[in-house]
Amino acid sequence: MKDSRIKWLILLIPTLTIGLWEYVRHAFLLPYMTMDLGNLLAPFIVLAVTLTLVRGLFARLESSQRALQRERSLSAALEERERLAAELHDGIAQSLFLLAVKLDKLEGETCESARRAVAGELRETVRDVHEDVRQAIARLRLPPASAEHAWVAPLRELLEETAALTGAAAEFRWEIPEDMLGTKEKVELHACLREALVNVRKHARAGRVYVVGERRPGGGFRCAVSDDGAGFAGDPLEAPGRFGLRMVRERASRMGWTFAAERRDGLTVIELAKKGADTNGGELADSAR
Repeated sequence: MKDSRIKWLILLIPTLTIGLWEYVRHAFLLPYMTMDLGNLLAPFIVLAVTLTLVRGLFARLESSQRALQRERSLSAALEERERLAAELHDGIAQSLFLLAVKLDKLEGETCESARRAVAGELRETVRDVHEDVRQAIARLRLPPASAEHAWVAPLRELLEETAALTGAAAEFRWEIPEDMLGTKEKVELHACLREALVNVRKHARAGRVYVVGERRPGGGFRCAVSDDGAGFAGDPLEAPGRFGLRMVRERASRMGWTFAAERRDGLTVIELAKKGADTNGGELADSAR
């Protein structure tokens, strides 16, 4: 039985009981029972019905609420596991993979100066792994975010961390509703935007950083990370060591999103967009500045 039906029965049974008692008393028992006796018996009859029927309904309602609470707790635990798994994969695991690649490169170098350069890159990557681990531990010590802010708040915090580390001014504008994105979309989009912000932190030397999330007609959206930093030299996806952006492009392709990494009006823009059901494609709007 549904909880809503149980609640209605709990409300209606005492009312129907007293109504039925009054009808029976006046229709059939009035010659045999005084008015005072009928009034005295009415609350005891309602109490008896409450202890038998309504009490059982309360027990079923409480059982249903406990089961719902257990289900919510399990769902929250699974979501937290998924978030931690995504964070480990997108941060630490990718950095460790990059370490392995650079170690292979170091073994293949014969020139001493080239070996020293690769060793410097290895040290930088180890520092990045250490920073990722430190941030992951710090986030685990924080209380869980409420459902309303569980998706957007980490993006804002990541932008603020990037701005604080680079000394840049940050601007965050997010217009995409919480319920517009599925769980898979949130995980993938957060990983892509995180990688874009990490690139700003490592390479851009920017004075301003922007994160924009815009809703598009038909259930589409556009997200972009922009900065006024040094920009790319040539194709950013073909530059050595740019494994992160290539993985962002692959993630976007798997999700059916469009991906762009380019310079626009003096800004470096990493952009992801999902076409809405009623859109005809076309050019994406320029990033808000």
